[in-house]
Amino acid sequence: MSQPSTDPVDALAELGRIRLDQTSLDDMLGQVARLANRSIPGAEQVSVTLLRGRVGRTLVFTDEVARDLDEWQYEHGHGPCLDASAAGSPISVPDMGAEQRWPDWAAHARTAGVGSSLSIGLPIQSAVVGALNVYGGPAHAFDRDAIATAEGFARYAAVALANAHLYDSATTLAEHMQEAMRNRAVIEQAKGIIMGERHCTPEEAFGLLSKLSQDTNRKLRDVAAALVANAVETGR
Repeated sequence: MSQPSTDPVDALAELGRIRLDQTSLDDMLGQVARLANRSIPGAEQVSVTLLRGRVGRTLVFTDEVARDLDEWQYEHGHGPCLDASAAGSPISVPDMGAEQRWPDWAAHARTAGVGSSLSIGLPIQSAVVGALNVYGGPAHAFDRDAIATAEGFARYAAVALANAHLYDSATTLAEHMQEAMRNRAVIEQAKGIIMGERHCTPEEAFGLLSKLSQDTNRKLRDVAAALVANAVETGR
């Protein structure tokens, strides 16, 4: 069994120092995979699976072999990383040569030079789950201590991934809210211009904007922006 190049305690400390406001979700996932690969005894390749429904994707991987073994499972609809993701629990394949649950996948893994694997479920949120997949070269690459290390690391990684996902979602939501506020501002400006020109109520001004949007097959915000821009140009 190969020995880790990084102490698991140091790996977790390094993961804890990552600032979510300065790191993208992809970078966070990459760091999780690299730290797991360096800290879990017996690990030769590592990947991170994200699963929405039964649709899986490998977002990061330390070697093409890991991605290939993941993608075989997505294509065929079964395998340890999918089951671990769905169940949120660890699944060990100690010997690909003796594996009976997924014999076709195990045969594919042996062809790729992988003799054993661990998939540790990562519950991230209700709609998104995942797994930390660890692949070893020989059979029985992961002893009891290695499995415990992988499980402990995965629990920490799951928290980091969940926080990163929430931060990414919150950032996207904030951007959408800012865009909505900008849209509302320009629509209110356009309404004010119409009210001044036609001496109508706010409701009537909005009705005119909506009708123009429908008649020209343009978004309401674009119609309003064009009206405001024309008023600014005319006023110069």
